[in-house]
Amino acid sequence: MPLSRTSTTVYVGSLLHAVSVASKPAAMSAATARVRMGSSSSGVAALAAFVVLGLGVLYAGEGGPGGPDTWVQGGVDGVGTPWRQVALGVDFLGEPVGAAALVAALVAACLLRRRPRAAVLVVVGPGAAVLVTKLLKPLVGRTIHDGHLSFPSGHTAFLTALAVVVALLAAAGPVVVLGAALVAGAAMGWAQVALGAHYPTDTVGGWCTALAVVPVAAWLVGRVVGQEAGRGGPPGSPAGGDRPAGEPADRRT
Repeated sequence: MPLSRTSTTVYVGSLLHAVSVASKPAAMSAATARVRMGSSSSGVAALAAFVVLGLGVLYAGEGGPGGPDTWVQGGVDGVGTPWRQVALGVDFLGEPVGAAALVAALVAACLLRRRPRAAVLVVVGPGAAVLVTKLLKPLVGRTIHDGHLSFPSGHTAFLTALAVVVALLAAAGPVVVLGAALVAGAAMGWAQVALGAHYPTDTVGGWCTALAVVPVAAWLVGRVVGQEAGRGGPPGSPAGGDRPAGEPADRRT
């Protein structure tokens, strides 16, 4: 099913359409389902942005753990073998080489399926989340280990954003999308705390940054790439939409 070409609500709603309509009453129109899904996404994004702002203000300029950090670190920080090796493996997925490999593999998969707009979102979504963390770190000024800026965690933001994008492109329902975000964020957050690279609240900030940024990135991709597709060739061509060859186009009234 092709991605939407208009607004955030239609864009995200169309990604989730296949699952969402199955859980709605038959009388509900597809447009209503899309609007509700878009509203849910907007609400989560707003709440996540509020959490990032609140944590950023709370820990601005700090150079040590807060109360919740101390409690969590007591059971996670400094894990031994073999868990340290597991943590290093998860951490690698957020390092430049590991992250680039993940993104490249997903982009290739999207292009093989003739879904260029999906490929753009795979790059823009996680990339925008990481960029926001880099902009926030000097503004918040929280440090760890001799002055290294720590809030929010870019590794956690990246893997969470990538998981959200993959779930959306797989037409998962909102519960599955949030579940994917939770699993990815928890895994990377655990690795960062276990390795002593971040405070636990840094990872919460990274997780929420991804949830706040990805819907905006999806909206931008839907508007910008969608408009270019509308001017270009048939769907499946470089300028066209994301409909694979042979798949019938939407019939809208």
